[in-house]
Parts: sequence; structure tokens; C-alpha cells
Amino acid sequence: MTIAVQKGDSTTPLCVDLDGTLVRTDLLHEAVFMLLRSQPWMLFVLPFWLLKGRTHLKMELARRVTPDPSTLPYREAVLAVVREAKAQGRPLILATASPRRWADAVATHLDVFDRVEATSETVNLAADMKASRLVGLFGEHGFDYIGDSRADIAVWSKARRAFAAHNGAHLPKTVADHINRTDGAVLGSAMNRTERVRTWLKAVRVHQWLKNSLLFVPAILGIRFFDVGTALSLTIAFLAFSLCASAVYLVNDLLDMPVDRKHPTKRQRPFASGKLPVHQGAVASCALLISAFALALFLPTQFLLVLAVYFAVTCAYSLSLKRMLLIDVLTLAGLFTVRVLAGAAAVGGTVSTWLLAFCMFFFLSLALVKRFVELTRHGKDNGLQETGRGYRASDIDTVAQAGMASGFAAVVVLALFIESPQVATNYARPEAIWLVCPLVLYIIMRVWILARRQEMHDDPVVFLLTDWRSQAMIAIGAVIMLLSQIL
Repeated sequence: MTIAVQKGDSTTPLCVDLDGTLVRTDLLHEAVFMLLRSQPWMLFVLPFWLLKGRTHLKMELARRVTPDPSTLPYREAVLAVVREAKAQGRPLILATASPRRWADAVATHLDVFDRVEATSETVNLAADMKASRLVGLFGEHGFDYIGDSRADIAVWSKARRAFAAHNGAHLPKTVADHINRTDGAVLGSAMNRTERVRTWLKAVRVHQWLKNSLLFVPAILGIRFFDVGTALSLTIAFLAFSLCASAVYLVNDLLDMPVDRKHPTKRQRPFASGKLPVHQGAVASCALLISAFALALFLPTQFLLVLAVYFAVTCAYSLSLKRMLLIDVLTLAGLFTVRVLAGAAAVGGTVSTWLLAFCMFFFLSLALVKRFVELTRHGKDNGLQETGRGYRASDIDTVAQAGMASGFAAVVVLALFIESPQVATNYARPEAIWLVCPLVLYIIMRVWILARRQEMHDDPVVFLLTDWRSQAMIAIGAVIMLLSQIL
């Protein structure tokens, strides 16, 4: 963006805020999640730091973590103005409430600033303190300033020209008045309402809610789904699980921001790209989690316990387990199996050990597909080290072999189930279940062939629930299981 040059612009310093202005994110909020990613137990220490003041909190965080300046989501509109000012020979000052360690890292990376003014051990350089510091250095109305929030009003009032980086919120009238009075400008543009809704839906991963349809499996197999009470209970359970899953997805993305920004596609995720503020993600996650457990109160206590286990394991997965070799895929397979258990708990039913064994092997195969796709996508030279996984390039073939073997084991479990005494008791035509075996084989082999061809672009479970061929196989299998019970 080109800013009209006024008299004195070539010598007037341009002061630029960092958080929310030069970058689309807040480094303080990012640092909190960076610390929790490596040391989750520090969650209980953070409140005590905050009680000693915001400055103390910043300094403690700065001693332990520093965001990587090379991957931060910079605002191109602001960078364009900064580079233009640099070309004009204007003094450039990075003036921020972030700790000096973080500010210096950004300034060194960009290599355009002549001076850095930042928060120290004794001074939180925000609002009035920042205004006072800049006036002391350059005099009242002796500098131009780019900010983004109400906290910058104190600085804008002392600046010669006021510029505001559009942060997506409604521009306060006071800020607009400063901009108009000083012939300033609003830099960049915000997402419209539709784009914002789409971004939030992407952040909570509504499409992943399809996985929770596994809760309906026990009722369908037991021909209880058509009971009104059962259907209502399962619908509530589905919503509770979905909201809980979305809460964890948000936390997962907040924890993974530094890693996601190094990924070719994950860097476009809402929080990694700076499209959504970090603090809003944390608040939304808490709200979703509270809603999930509130809904669970309408269901049997067993369901509430299963939901609590699911939440605890998914949190452990996000914090640590997903970076452990093989533990990650075993956990994923277990989480899918937990969904089946939750479906039974929601209606006061039970799940046979045969179904649990089948689910464990079947979903282990799909979890290994997911890891295989990630390995091949990164290339055999890089492995998965860039995403913090515990796999190496040499593991590709082993992962594929284990995945295929696990899929075939699921079919073997199904075949053995047909000859079990339980089937003779509950199914009128148990021999009909043999027809389900080739359907499962088809699904497993097709998924792996597509993965080998590098044509598997979605989560394998979501793929199965959206791919029409897989849907057809699942529907035929369900009809066969139903008919084998009632004919």
C-alpha cells in the first residue's frame, strides 16, 4: 500500500507496534501455548505469575520461550508501508509491549528497524507508557505511529499521523477520528462476516464430526435406533462428543502453531495464519467444552465417564502422545473405539468384545494410513521430523505393512465372530454375515491403494464417510447385518 508523502516525512520517525499490527497475532498469547506444549504442568504456574503483574508474566515467558520470527504471520499491508518508509530513509522504530527478547528477534529477522523500544523488567511499554516513551524520544507530534487496538489510542493522540492495521474488529470512533484528523490511513482489510464464519467452521473442524457417527453403531447393530428415546439420546451424545472434539481441535491447533507454520498446507490453518486471534480460540475451546459436558448431564453417568476419558486422552494426545512412535496410531485407534463404547453408554447398552476387537484393528489400519500419507507427502528425504512426529523416512514401508496387516486382522476377527455362540443366539441368519467380509476387504485395500498412489488427501475416516464407493459398501454391509438378524 502506498502512503502519500507529506512534508517532513523523510525525517519523521515511523513507529510500528508489533502484536496485532506488524504481525497478525499476539506473541504473549502464542508464548503461553508454546510453553504449555513443552511443559503442560506450567498451566498451574501461569496464574501465579499473572498475579504478580502482566510485566512479570511476560518476563517469565520470555526467559523460557521465543516465537520463531521467520514463521510469524506478518501483515503485508504494514510491511509494505515499513519498506516504503525504509526506502525514503525514514528512521524506523519497533515500539511494542512485548518483551525485548521477542522484539529484538523480530527486528533482527526483518532487518529494517533502526531502534527497538520494548517491555523491560520494570516497564510494561503499553498505552500511556509507550506514548510517554515516544514523546520523550521524538517530541509530541514528532512521529508517525501504526497500531491496531484501543490500547494504542494514547499513542495515536500524541502522533503526527495515525495509521491503524485492520484487525477485523469494528474501528472505534476515537481511532477513526485520529486517523481522519492526521490524514492517516487504515492498512489492510478484514474478513467479511461470511468469511469469518467459514474460518471458524474450519477451525472447529465441523467436517470431522462425521467421525462421531460411530456412536450410532451399537444401536444400529442392535436394531434399537428406530426407538425414539434411543435416537434422542444418541443425538445428544453425538452433539456432546462433537463439541468436545472441536474444543480439543482448537487446543491442538493453538499448541501446534509453530510447527504448523513450517508445514506446506497446515500453515493456512486459522490460528497459524493469524486469521483468528489466539485468545479467541482459547475462549471458544472452553465454551465448547462446557457445552459438551452440560449436554452429557442429560445422559447416563456411564456416558459422562466415557466422554471424560475421551477428553483426557485427546488432550494427552495433543500434548505428547502424537509425537511418540506407534503410540500415536494406537491412541487414534483407541479413540475411535471409545466412540463406539460411548454410543452404547448413551443408551445403557453393552458392546461385545468382538466388535471392540474389530474396531481396534480396523481403525488402527486407518490411523496407519494417515501416518503413511504424511510420511510420503513430506518426502522420503525429510520424514516427519518437520511436524514433530517420531517417524523416519525408513519407516514408510513398515507403516504400510503394519497397516495392511491390521486391516486384514479386522476381517479375520469378523470371520471368527460369525462362528461364535453369540451370533447363533442373536442372529437368525449368521451365514449371511460372510458377505460383509469382502466388503471390508474392499474398503481396506482401496484405501491403501489410494494412499500408495498418493491420492488420499483427506483424513481416512472422513474419506470413508464421504466417498460414494465406500458409502455404498458401508450401506450394503449395514443392510446385510440388519437382514441377518430379522429374517
